[in-house]
Amino acid sequence: MTAGGVRVTELSEIGDFADVFQLFDDIWHPEPANTPISVEMMRALSHAGNYVAGAYEGDHLVGASVAFLGAPPGQVLHSHVTGTAIGRGIGFALKLHQRTWALARGLDRITWTYDPLVRRNAHFNLAKLGARPEEYLPSFYGAMDDAINAGDESDRVLAVWRLTQPHVLAAARREPSAPAVPPDAVAALTDRDQRPIFGRTDARTLLVAVPEDIEALRRTDPGAAKAWRHAVRDVLGGLLGEGARVTGFVREGGYVVERRVGDEPPPP
Repeated sequence: MTAGGVRVTELSEIGDFADVFQLFDDIWHPEPANTPISVEMMRALSHAGNYVAGAYEGDHLVGASVAFLGAPPGQVLHSHVTGTAIGRGIGFALKLHQRTWALARGLDRITWTYDPLVRRNAHFNLAKLGARPEEYLPSFYGAMDDAINAGDESDRVLAVWRLTQPHVLAAARREPSAPAVPPDAVAALTDRDQRPIFGRTDARTLLVAVPEDIEALRRTDPGAAKAWRHAVRDVLGGLLGEGARVTGFVREGGYVVERRVGDEPPPP
């Protein structure tokens, strides 16, 4: 499969898995005991019928993704780790390939976790792909000793990509998902001088901001980064725990969250 000048293909050879391992090492610089995935595990997953794919520009590996079949059986693919060179549409090409792979096997959704504080990832997952966070997972991976996550708690949200929903079909056609933000939306969390400021959480539509660059903030102001971690955990995590749903992400306001009213049923 080729998209945007990037060729994406499934991988099955030890040499290819070694290249993926090196790519991930170059991205995260993990401690030896904390690598995202080993060559041996990629080999086992691929051999057992799971998803291991690489993205190439010419003969150069520029991205890769590893996923495994999840529960309920026959319905879900869980994307464990994806890493790419930044920009150039590599991540989008990988996700389109992953979506095609899943649909060909009768699966109707793909899930993955991501750090809710990383703005560019939230925008990519929600606006460009049409996935939706459905569960907040505090300290999901425990301590992570890599160059990106070290010194922070590993909170994640579970993103669910429902592959045949209309807004996901539009996203696959490169028509980004833009949520409607009503004029009476209330800021539940805002950014003031790189610090989180709490607001009301009792409105129907709420906006939950995230910092502009949490990775830089971890280096320059660890106290502010920690404050953001706990604020987003309390506000976004609290709202999801109460049954609210995230309907999108806007760069200016953050997560768009809709509270359920009365006995309104949850989304499909």
